[in-house]
Amino acid sequence: MTSPATEVKSTGRMPRQIPYIIANEGCERFSFYGMRNILTPFLISTLLLFVAEAHRPSEAKHVFHTFMMGVYFFPLLGGWLADRFFGKYNTIFWFSLIYCAGHACLAIFEDSVNGFYVGLFLIAFGSGGIKPLVASFVGDQFDKTNKDKAKVVFDAFYWIINFGSFFASALMPIFLRDYGPSVAFGIPGILMFIATMVLWSGKKKYVHVPPAPSDPHSFLRVVRTAVLARQPGAGRPGLIVAVIGMIGALYALANIPDWGFVIAACTALVLLLACIGIGASMQLDRARGVHPDAAVDGVRAVLRILIVFALVTPFWSLFDQKASTWIVQANAMSTEVNLLGWTFNVIPAQMQALNPLLVMLLIPFNNLVLFPLLNKMGLVPTALRRMTAGIAFSALAWIVVGNLQVQLDGGDTVSIAWQILPYALLTLGEVLVSATGLEFAYSQAPASMKGVIMALWYLAVTVGNLWVLIVNAGVKNEAVIAHIKNSGVGVIAFQMYFFAGFALLAALAFGLYAKRYKMVDHYRA
Repeated sequence: MTSPATEVKSTGRMPRQIPYIIANEGCERFSFYGMRNILTPFLISTLLLFVAEAHRPSEAKHVFHTFMMGVYFFPLLGGWLADRFFGKYNTIFWFSLIYCAGHACLAIFEDSVNGFYVGLFLIAFGSGGIKPLVASFVGDQFDKTNKDKAKVVFDAFYWIINFGSFFASALMPIFLRDYGPSVAFGIPGILMFIATMVLWSGKKKYVHVPPAPSDPHSFLRVVRTAVLARQPGAGRPGLIVAVIGMIGALYALANIPDWGFVIAACTALVLLLACIGIGASMQLDRARGVHPDAAVDGVRAVLRILIVFALVTPFWSLFDQKASTWIVQANAMSTEVNLLGWTFNVIPAQMQALNPLLVMLLIPFNNLVLFPLLNKMGLVPTALRRMTAGIAFSALAWIVVGNLQVQLDGGDTVSIAWQILPYALLTLGEVLVSATGLEFAYSQAPASMKGVIMALWYLAVTVGNLWVLIVNAGVKNEAVIAHIKNSGVGVIAFQMYFFAGFALLAALAFGLYAKRYKMVDHYRA
């Protein structure tokens, strides 16, 4: 890996158009987290009243994680449209208008299940469409003369995300409680409209990297050549693996009645991507001669990046449940908190405000104190080392919430303040994984693949939420429930410990792979 100490410092100035993008992101993130963080309590208390009370939290979690899967699936579409046809700015602008329409539906159709779900779909479509592009649009404003300032801006970009998220998480539960859903969902819609206007106002100042023209040596064409190519005297093991993936995908789709459309479709997509990618990597050198070496080496680089993304998916399965599983747990806790003699009540959904607040504190602390200290000690905090540690910290957070759940299941009264510790551990993991991953994904992606690579980074979140749905469906199986009963802990606590173990294994695998990964530099010349 390239050590920061060996990199040549660049001398260019900070791009003047960056504040427009940062301000746009702050407003957009307020709108998204404002609606997302009140979604689970609104579903349980209002929209899903037709569901039996005992099953309402489970159904709310299912709706929430299905929505999140959509948010992080549609980046594939947005990234492709931007890279091939419209460019990043135009794609962001038009998807933002769809996003605004989705917020309007949530505010208008608070009493209509179908109308509300249409709003969720439009938000998932609009938010997902712009999600891979804003971060890569930030990267486009830099070149090799000022790339050292990109890390500062990516951190500022992530800081402003959490600035918007903090105020949304703190205020929207109050608006939902005191003024009702139409106001609570309407305010985020107004912020999204402001975000769109801020982006539009800086249009003439941005660096607009044009879409890549049709390329006979594109990523997909090189992969197809590699998978289908014959070699005298050799078999085609890569093609066999790809076909196995296709058969697995068809099997998943055939089980839509039992698994549900979302689980089946996403499982099919994951099997296709994984098996075709593995098959292509097994025979990639067969594409040489048909395609130039640079194109083949670019595909190999992308496939290596996808392994990194795949190993991050368990982190996202843990992280996104803070807005579902952790809220359900908080609903069973004592909400009265005594702090320095001051007693006050906390709305369970407000606990999510801890996450962005801690992010805003941890990013400058890491950059100004922790990372320089580690460098002096000879422990260089490279991107992949930070991400490995982040996955491990998320696992520790879930061990703590599992212990709290055991106490609740035992009939003990547990203060909601005890959730502060797992929030702190999970947030430290987030800063090390998510903020680092944004820069990592951009810097490692070849120029013609930046939008799609960022989309695949976000697809990892979809897969993370897929794990949640699969586990939630699994614990409804009678044999699984019987096994859990024999374990001595309740179903929810068992799930929490399971996710913690899942993440610890992922951290181990990620760390081992990180030692073999060679960093590259794909900033503009």
